[in-house]
Amino acid sequence: MKKILITGIVSLSFIFTNAQNTGSEIYKPEAERVNALIHTKLDVKLNFDTQTLDGKEWITLSPYFYPTDSLTLDANHMIIKNVDLVKNGKNIPLKYDYDNKVIKIKLDKKYNRDEEYKVFIEYIAQPNKIANEGGKAITDNKGLYFINADGSIPNKPIQAWTQGETQQSSAWFPTIDRPNQKTTEEISITVPEKFVTLSNGTLTSKINNADGTRTDNWRQTQKHAPYLFFMGVGDFAVVEDSWKGRPVNYYVEPEYKEVAKDIFGLTPEMITFFSEKFGYEYPWDKYSQMAVRDFVSGAMENTTAVSHMERSQQKKGQLIDENVWESVIAHELAHHWFGDLVTTESWPNLTVNESFANYSEYLWFEHKYGKDYADAHRAEALQGYLLGNNFDKDLVRFNIHSNGEMFDAVTYNKGGYILHMLRSYLGDDAFFEGLKYYLNTHEFGKAEAQELRLAFEHVSGKDLNWFFNQWYYGNGHPIIDVVEEDKPGEVVVNLKQTQQPLFEFPLTIDVYENGVATRHKVWVKKQRINSFTFKVKEKADLVVVDAINDILAVFNETKTPDQYANQYLWNKDEFQTRYDAIQKLGYNQLNNKNALNALIKALDDPFYSIRIEAIKSLDTSDDIVRQKVEAKLVDIAKNDKKTLVKAEALKKLATIDNEKKHLKLFKDALHSESFSVQGATLEYLSEKAPDEINVAPDELDIKVVVNSPKLLEKLIPEWRKENKIEYFPELNEMAALFAFMPFQKPEYTDAAKAAFDWILSTNDLGSTKAVAKTYQNYYNFMKEHQPEAIPFLQKMAQKALSLKTETYNQYPNDSLKKQVEILQETVDELAK
Repeated sequence: MKKILITGIVSLSFIFTNAQNTGSEIYKPEAERVNALIHTKLDVKLNFDTQTLDGKEWITLSPYFYPTDSLTLDANHMIIKNVDLVKNGKNIPLKYDYDNKVIKIKLDKKYNRDEEYKVFIEYIAQPNKIANEGGKAITDNKGLYFINADGSIPNKPIQAWTQGETQQSSAWFPTIDRPNQKTTEEISITVPEKFVTLSNGTLTSKINNADGTRTDNWRQTQKHAPYLFFMGVGDFAVVEDSWKGRPVNYYVEPEYKEVAKDIFGLTPEMITFFSEKFGYEYPWDKYSQMAVRDFVSGAMENTTAVSHMERSQQKKGQLIDENVWESVIAHELAHHWFGDLVTTESWPNLTVNESFANYSEYLWFEHKYGKDYADAHRAEALQGYLLGNNFDKDLVRFNIHSNGEMFDAVTYNKGGYILHMLRSYLGDDAFFEGLKYYLNTHEFGKAEAQELRLAFEHVSGKDLNWFFNQWYYGNGHPIIDVVEEDKPGEVVVNLKQTQQPLFEFPLTIDVYENGVATRHKVWVKKQRINSFTFKVKEKADLVVVDAINDILAVFNETKTPDQYANQYLWNKDEFQTRYDAIQKLGYNQLNNKNALNALIKALDDPFYSIRIEAIKSLDTSDDIVRQKVEAKLVDIAKNDKKTLVKAEALKKLATIDNEKKHLKLFKDALHSESFSVQGATLEYLSEKAPDEINVAPDELDIKVVVNSPKLLEKLIPEWRKENKIEYFPELNEMAALFAFMPFQKPEYTDAAKAAFDWILSTNDLGSTKAVAKTYQNYYNFMKEHQPEAIPFLQKMAQKALSLKTETYNQYPNDSLKKQVEILQETVDELAK
């Protein structure tokens, strides 16, 4: 699963501020296996009118080791109609107890190991009866979701889909809902004939029924865990692709049919790459991806049938800038080896699923776009870990209160970085041979982190307990003060670990003389201070610690502006080293000539992210800086190959072009296909030359307009007069959180308040639901990680309720009454 915690236009500063459970009395073991799943056959009918599911299930099992005469199945808030033993072609009723969570079944006799038996269950699943216990990454736990089931929300499709991680598949079919169980499956799905279905495995038949429904039959012959079962239903355009003769299809809303391959089309190439890189050919019979509405996380790796949130669906103008979903696509595909083929034995060991999927994003970007691109992606992920309160959390955690706690920046971001460290230590050949051995040894089974260690030890011949004990079964990371001493003929590098626990690790240090580096490999011992002495001919001009950026650590050091200039100019291979230098040079550009010249040099850096950072760092309020860079910024805005860089240059030019001498450049740029370029242009024109906007607002995509707060301020009142409620989906979250704007994005304060007043004064059920859902999602996050912010959220929800109630009192009708009820329920939930 790829988690997307907070979506939309607001990005709150408390993301990833997780607290560690330190209670040693808690221990989350692997689930005991009394019975083993063998095969699951389902016959289900989706009832959109009641938002329930009529189900029949035939589940084949056997005792795992010890003889047993009982069976316990997870089944969340179902109506159980029949529980029978299927024997000799007959159904024999069985005694059972059911408490709305678990069915305890008494079998007809004691069964021995490897003696199969089959149980039949007829039931009704009621997902809306399940209380919301969602967490920070997976915001709901109903298992089965009906979206706009009655079609009452205009411009929103009717859909149904499932989401089983961690243990929510038992909300729509009884099972042993644990990750260490594996089963083959068959599923027959009966839906209105107009809908498309998707499930695991191969579509074996489609049967039209006399009542206007259709039954689609899907079969997967390879075993996988219950949480990976999937069912998706709705009005989707299916864009077909393939890999080695196997279907690779993309299920999108019809509006996105023409760009589906622009979004997902690299998937076949990714399958080839991962098959070769992991040393294990893609094992499943197909690979489909479906973009669904209102998904409860970022995406989910259901075996052969991945579900993505609607943000995956991007328009051409967005994709020209960057496919922001490409990392998620790679992440979910990699899970088909790490997670689906070999599954974590328990949620505390989630690292063997998610850390690998996280690092696979790096591997793909490294292969496709080069090391700089991959390193930039990894650096961003590292900041997600470092900025949170994550230091005290082990990567493998047995002391968790709930499974959802594992879906955090330690399991994902830190875990991925740790794999990169292990790759660097072992070398590529041993690392990837170790992955191959691990996958082949545990294929279609389960594993834990210790088995990963054993696989790497088996291949490399190295003992890795020192590595796993501190990085997998320990917490924190090195925080090191670096002090250099220049002495005749040598330089001494002193490293002081300021954190607890202490770490040991290999480290690369580059010592530069006259622009030429000598590389040194050293071993940092598990002690407070480590000192290393390196011979030099005269004097070291620059020392770069962690020269290959392969250690998850924070190095605190002080360098002169000239040293940072040289760090950028002399280092060609490491993104992070260059990027750090650019950030420091920005502070010194006004008082150091070399700093400014290096910053200007970075405007031509081969990697676009460095060029963007250099542009951002320029202090164009200074006359000398402005004179030196203005012509270059114009050239970049016209000619840079990357539209994101063009957009950044336009933004910087907008800050200095008070006399509008670049007006033509901006007017021309407004006709770019790139949404980022359009957005940067609109900011300039709407503030400095609104009469020169030579494109009608209706010709601009709303996704561009929302990036221009000034234009939003102008257009929202006009849209309100014209009742353009079709723009609500892009405004809902910003409006719901308007009170956060002065602290998070102050430039959006007025626009967000105007959107709030408009949306909450309008009879639009869909937007009211979206606003309520926003409050619920933020509340689920805050109650775990920032409870002190909850009163602020409660006030916003109460204000939304008051405004909607006022609207209802003016124009009483059933729709507005329902909206008031929805917001009242939300206010009540936030008060718990």
